[in-house]
Amino acid sequence: WSMGIFIDEVAALYRAYYEGREAPLPELEIQYADYAIWQRGWLQGEALAKELRYWESQLRGAAMLKLPTDRPRPPVANYKGAVYSFALGAELGEQLKELSRREGTTLFMTLLAAFKVLLSRYSRQTDIVVGTPIAGRTHREVEPLIGFFINSLALRTNLGGDPSFKELLRHVREVCLEAYAHQEVPFEKLVEELQPERNL
Repeated sequence: WSMGIFIDEVAALYRAYYEGREAPLPELEIQYADYAIWQRGWLQGEALAKELRYWESQLRGAAMLKLPTDRPRPPVANYKGAVYSFALGAELGEQLKELSRREGTTLFMTLLAAFKVLLSRYSRQTDIVVGTPIAGRTHREVEPLIGFFINSLALRTNLGGDPSFKELLRHVREVCLEAYAHQEVPFEKLVEELQPERNL
């Protein structure tokens, strides 16, 4: 997001300089530091307690994902891995977009539901938590700012009871929308406060 803003602004400034015009960029309503000060002020007292109660209720009892591996994990991680790339056809992409429109979800929600089904089948677990980055630009004033607003959201879905894919989509949509409404708490703060079982 920031890189796009930066490139647009440099291009606008270059054009103006080339044409002998004044800088065309409008004054910003706020600066990144203003947002940081607001966030620190907001994340305390009852507002913070309310958000932490929400996330604690969402993540209480969540188990770590136990994916089967083809080899034992080494005692010291070496981060050697591989990448497998593949492309999905345009027709499948259109079908996924149509399914998303029909079910009132975004393409992200539809793909997240499919990913959770895959993780559930590989792990044989029904309670799946997936972390995902989110832009974190929930206020109109921060949209034109260059800065790090990104946050991580933990999206938990229970696939128990063998739901149909449409039922799962509805549940994933609900989980995502609720998480978006509670995205202001930095993930690091949640980890610090809730101290979940983790394995990096």
